[in-house]
Amino acid sequence: MKAALIQLNSSDQPAENIGQTIEYMREAASLGADFLLTPEVTNCVSDSRDHQQNVLDFEVDDPSLKALRIEAIALGVWLLIGSLAIKTGDSDGRFANRSFMVSPTGEIVARYDKIHMFDVAISDTETYKESDGYRPGNRAVIAKTDFAAVGMTVCYDVRFAHLHRALAQNGAKILTAPAAFSPVSGAAHWQTLLRARAIETGCFVFAPAQCGKHAATTGRSRNTYGHSLAVSPWGEVLADGGEKPGLSLVEFDLKDVETARKKIPSLFHDRDYEVPK
Repeated sequence: MKAALIQLNSSDQPAENIGQTIEYMREAASLGADFLLTPEVTNCVSDSRDHQQNVLDFEVDDPSLKALRIEAIALGVWLLIGSLAIKTGDSDGRFANRSFMVSPTGEIVARYDKIHMFDVAISDTETYKESDGYRPGNRAVIAKTDFAAVGMTVCYDVRFAHLHRALAQNGAKILTAPAAFSPVSGAAHWQTLLRARAIETGCFVFAPAQCGKHAATTGRSRNTYGHSLAVSPWGEVLADGGEKPGLSLVEFDLKDVETARKKIPSLFHDRDYEVPK
């Protein structure tokens, strides 16, 4: 198969972002890709909760989700929508950071709400508290496609190896890690973390990313790292999207999963042990 990692520079205006995403989807399909992946918060990069309340929708009404599903049907492709910022109706007003796996018939075959919230202080001037605006999910998800079982994660989840191990041990052969990574932590950790998750699990890892400085009509503009990455089950970097919007195409063979796991079957060598006290 051929996967296409779509790298975006999304603004805080969903209609603009989806139009650009669809253009890249069409280009990817024209180049033979049959599995397309978009980054985290494909529809809206914003730190203004007031603005998000004005421009975001509930899943049932979300125009971005509807448009992307229609395009997947038109192109006849599998589509991993890395995530959309979605209203939830929660009493505290928080949103969901929700990833979707869409079939070539437009069916949503799996949904995953990001579990681990990006609450960090990278420096005195760069802090984030994702949990202020987004509620965390509480369920790991494997999407059953007609080509592979796909373990779904989002961005900061990449730092939690046990989640990826659980997905692989329950059948996943591909792990998705759509992201809007900080440039500082991205330069230090992004590639290392993704290669580690691939090596530990013997899975392909596909990580489409946001990149560049994101236009904001309200609130603070963000910068993200880019470098959408595809990694083999042996830990080889198959594609790197660099720092600008665009496509990263990669052909992959799921036989490589079994080959890597036979060489080093550590995924199946767990032993019980006592934890330190």
